[in-house]
Amino acid sequence: MLKKVLMTAIFFSGISVAVAEPVKFELDASHSQIIFSYNHLGFSTTTGMFSGFEGEILFDQENPANSSVKVAMPVLSMFTGWEARDQHFLSDDFFGATTDNDLIEFTSTLIEVTGENTAIITGDLSIVGVIQPVVLQTTLNKAGPFPFGPKAGTQTLGFDATTTLKRSDFNLGKFSPAVSDAVEIQISIEALQAD
Repeated sequence: MLKKVLMTAIFFSGISVAVAEPVKFELDASHSQIIFSYNHLGFSTTTGMFSGFEGEILFDQENPANSSVKVAMPVLSMFTGWEARDQHFLSDDFFGATTDNDLIEFTSTLIEVTGENTAIITGDLSIVGVIQPVVLQTTLNKAGPFPFGPKAGTQTLGFDATTTLKRSDFNLGKFSPAVSDAVEIQISIEALQAD
């Protein structure tokens, strides 16, 4: 247990916190995105992305197990580069999304530090009303003050994470297995310490 706490402290060593209670970091939607990719009929790999993030990271330096991540994004933010495909994905064949209130949401349930700048974040992912556990392989890219502009000096976190989802787990498995059930997910986020 002591080893895990020490490794967690190292993982977040770039964060300067003045008080021994959770510190709130808010996601920067302009520098946060999810990229997804899947195999199409064995011929190609098709990609798309989600943006428009809202969310926060609560980090407790004294008790890292008390830290948490909560993120939400509108399904309608999805972009694949082909409008007809976007509309098909938003239809009842897949997401059935019609308003900005149709959200994809992730709430962490466990953070386990695995190295100097790596961790496994486990949480609940909600898509179109279906909730499934998800494990994110996460890397802390950088922690420190934002270097310039209006945000200069604001403590900032940058993370990348990856996972693989099965569409069928979320009732989105139409055309599987011709179109792969497995979807590769790449996540990149920035978060700034809240005022």
